[in-house]
Amino acid sequence: MLSWIFRLIKGMIIALGFILPGVSGGVLAAILGIYERLLSFLAHIGQDFKINFFFFLPVGLGGILGLILFSAPLEFLLSNFQVTVLWGFAGAIFGSLPALFKEGKLFSNNPRLKGPTEYTWLIATFFISLFLLYFFPAVGLKAPANFWGFIFAGILIALGALVPGLSPSNLLLILGLFSPMLKGFQNRDIFGVFLPISIGLVLTLLAFSRLMETVLNNYHKQVYQLIIGLVLSSTFLILIPTKSSESISYDAVQIFTIMLTAFFFVVGLGLGFWMTLLEKKYK
Repeated sequence: MLSWIFRLIKGMIIALGFILPGVSGGVLAAILGIYERLLSFLAHIGQDFKINFFFFLPVGLGGILGLILFSAPLEFLLSNFQVTVLWGFAGAIFGSLPALFKEGKLFSNNPRLKGPTEYTWLIATFFISLFLLYFFPAVGLKAPANFWGFIFAGILIALGALVPGLSPSNLLLILGLFSPMLKGFQNRDIFGVFLPISIGLVLTLLAFSRLMETVLNNYHKQVYQLIIGLVLSSTFLILIPTKSSESISYDAVQIFTIMLTAFFFVVGLGLGFWMTLLEKKYK
């Protein structure tokens, strides 16, 4: 029962990766220790289906529950305490980075491999993705907030789950679908929002999960370098102002806000490290 509750909570946390700008559901799944098993399940859907289905059932229920419960509070918190909330969440991600390095086996014991050349993929991914994601809002693309538009949103969310580090919320902000999606979750719009997003999500997961598993199995270190590079760039981008109208703003920040933000950043660091300990214990 305790394991079931933990998986439900993990699903609720992963849901934040679908609605919090700059955060990836795939990263949170990797941090919480269920990413590779989920990928294996989707890539081989008929293998141990019953066991895997009941393992991920609370994760899925937690994800739906998280979308419903967190949408309205998140919109309120981001509107009124944007700086503190985003820095607190960034702290949790930074606190989890050592676990990602360890999971990717990036701590080399070979002294000849030490130095920047050991992390070429990570460094290149960080700077390229930082540049692209920063200037994406300047393009000003928009997508219709209708059934087909939300199917596309589901595709982006699935890619965010399959490719840790990819933040679907960033792209949804650029396309103008983020706010309509949050409102749909708040209003429990099953046929207008939940259904088309689910269609795009499920079809994309089934279509690309085996490819992602193959890449991960054959290029494990390189994939994790890509993941960490994207994690770092997307996290930095939620902390610096961009051309997006919904990006972070430091215009009205006062000394009390700075102190509160520093406190929650440290709390986030501790929370991120604590989550990795829990993941190690219950993995």
